[in-house]
Amino acid sequence: MKLLDRFFGPTGAEVGLSRVGFVLVAVVLLLVLPFALNVFRLGLAAKYLSLAFSAVGIVLIWGYGGILSLGQGLFFGLGSYMLAMFLKLEATNSDSSAQALSAFFGSNLPDFMVWNSVEALPIWWEPFNYVGFTLPAIILLPAALAFFFSYAAFRRRIGSVYFSIVTLSLSAIMAIMIIGQQGVTGGVNGINDFRSFMGINLDTDSAKLGMYFITVGLLLLAMLVAGFVLNSRLGRVVIAIRDNEDRVRFSGYDPALFKAFIFSIAAVFSAIGGALFTIQQSLASPSLVGIVPSVEMVVYAAVGGRLSLVGAVLGAMLVGTAKTVFSENFATLWVYFIGFLFVFVVMFLPNGIVGLSGWFSRLKNKQQNGVNEG
Repeated sequence: MKLLDRFFGPTGAEVGLSRVGFVLVAVVLLLVLPFALNVFRLGLAAKYLSLAFSAVGIVLIWGYGGILSLGQGLFFGLGSYMLAMFLKLEATNSDSSAQALSAFFGSNLPDFMVWNSVEALPIWWEPFNYVGFTLPAIILLPAALAFFFSYAAFRRRIGSVYFSIVTLSLSAIMAIMIIGQQGVTGGVNGINDFRSFMGINLDTDSAKLGMYFITVGLLLLAMLVAGFVLNSRLGRVVIAIRDNEDRVRFSGYDPALFKAFIFSIAAVFSAIGGALFTIQQSLASPSLVGIVPSVEMVVYAAVGGRLSLVGAVLGAMLVGTAKTVFSENFATLWVYFIGFLFVFVVMFLPNGIVGLSGWFSRLKNKQQNGVNEG
């Protein structure tokens, strides 16, 4: 029981992750959707769940840490591009047409590098020939970057809206750099045209189904890790910093260190989501890195409920599904719908979708009290 409390909190005092909500989400994702959706729609669901990783991280840092980051697309993009580099090199080394193109131009390079007259593989691409480097790098590099950047910012007492602006700027800078360095990043087209991972064909229905279950499993694990953090001493200190940072500092803690650590955890979640998105969509694009996707990730958390890890997943699924439905039927209106949805939630549902359960409970209690008084 004490072990469960580490993930979900004591009964009646749950912080971040509800036991019932977690079980319901797991049942729906593992037992309902795979049988209710075809392979194409299940692939779309996996895409939304990949984006939900960032939303879970935003609940962690914004809802409980009071740190509003508008630059999670930066870390999502890092994970996406690092895995795309490995997949592209694997495709180049194994695909006969790619080898023929490289042989014709006298180099063994990815196609977009050949077309941009790059003469040799950049040295920082070389390690991504190895999966043993790529997979740890997807976790360690974003974590290190997020920690050192955020610690430097928090040590200088940069917070609130200023930190949000800085993170938003970093995300925009990364997108601009990717587009500008077309010869080594693929530019505006990104990195694409890879269909296998470690020799496994990703285009088969069985592979897509397998990737869906891997995505769900890792997302549930991320929720458990976030719940564990929130119900640990670290989480309690972070919540205290959110409520009164000066009091925590006077108590002998270093708020910058705690905030930087939890920010790096959120960055790792985003990077894992970006890698999963790339392997399922066969694409790493600058459109997934810049300002718009970073803001949308915050919308997912706000719509679901910024104090609920379950709500983050629900928000990502709801907004993603709405975008698909509206873009398929009302191609020019879906952007307005997303804006309206965000405004509506902020004005009328400050606790997001999961806040509706509390509203219904209060309404039911009010009706019961009215009956008793009558």
